[in-house]
Amino acid sequence: MRQCRRLIRMKNPFERFTLADLVGRQSLKWQAYPPDVLPLWVAEMDTDLAEPVRDAIITAVRRGEVGYPWGRAYPQALASFALDAWDWSLDPDTVRHTADVMTGMAHVVRLVTPHDGVLVLTTPVYPPFLDLPEITGCAVRHVRLAEDGRLDLDALANAFTAIRAEGGTPTLALCNPHNPTGVVHSRSELERLAALTGEHGVRVVVDEIHAPLIHPEATFTPYLTVAGAERAYAVHSASKAFNLPGLKAALIVPGSAVVDEITAGLPATLDHSASSIGVLAHAVALTDGRDWLNAHLAGLTANRARLASLLATELPEIRWQPPEATYLAWLDCRGLGLRDDPAEVFLARGQVAVNSGPTFGPGGAGHVRLNFATAPQVLTEAVARIRRATSG
Repeated sequence: MRQCRRLIRMKNPFERFTLADLVGRQSLKWQAYPPDVLPLWVAEMDTDLAEPVRDAIITAVRRGEVGYPWGRAYPQALASFALDAWDWSLDPDTVRHTADVMTGMAHVVRLVTPHDGVLVLTTPVYPPFLDLPEITGCAVRHVRLAEDGRLDLDALANAFTAIRAEGGTPTLALCNPHNPTGVVHSRSELERLAALTGEHGVRVVVDEIHAPLIHPEATFTPYLTVAGAERAYAVHSASKAFNLPGLKAALIVPGSAVVDEITAGLPATLDHSASSIGVLAHAVALTDGRDWLNAHLAGLTANRARLASLLATELPEIRWQPPEATYLAWLDCRGLGLRDDPAEVFLARGQVAVNSGPTFGPGGAGHVRLNFATAPQVLTEAVARIRRATSG
């Protein structure tokens, strides 16, 4: 009996849902396209909630506890999770709540960037990063990632030097792990980046929302644990790892040298901007949802292997580096000869929705981003449809 139960626990949790189970879901992912389209685009996982999270939400709603958020449960939960997962000791009393990661990024970019500021973005990158310059009023400089999807430190150094020569002040918005490539920046890379930004007087604001979603071969390094990152900020949320994107809540973590800056520079009302149910759900997820997360990480690793096999067999023209983190595959489709936006072809001819590469900025043309956090049968069918759509 014990062995049987262990096998059940180890089963890929994404196998619990058939396509018929998923098509009726009322989220953006499943409702934005007609029902004959397989949606492998927006970052939602096709799964259920961790049981402790579901129970906590139901209990709170039954009690009518839907007022403004209060307390330090979420920062304390993140601190405990970070210590266990990444050996990172952060002070929960210095952490600020915000509505979501990109809202937090925008607040901090405005806080640390002067009027002559230039926001540096490493592209291709999660499309909302490309909105930050308009939201914050900053000028922007795009710096392409290296061909392998990793940071190009020489290109960043050249950009910082050029911005300074032009009379501007650079701020770097970093994605760690990187979306869409799934690269987990190594400690060595981050140490060199911190030294580089220190040399050029560059403030760094880091989105670490995918930090819990690391595949077995990689190790996540929180940017604020790197020497030289004491004046940086990191923004965290449990939303991606625990499938809670509709329950808005995130946390801004300051480096050790900027606690006074965030205390004085961000309004107290910011801490009330998150959803109270979101704050509750995220705190419970980080505290009591770790078995659920581990099961889903195993499932994602299995789905990643399935996708690798399917692409090798069905679509060998597509090049990719299996992501070290996230459930997002960045696929180089230029070998298919479909011009800049293969996603248009996949949708029109194959009824498969993936994210359009050009929306990720310079370096995105000819690529798509595919979400593999779905039922294995859906993944298999999607690749088959793409193959048929491109074989003529």
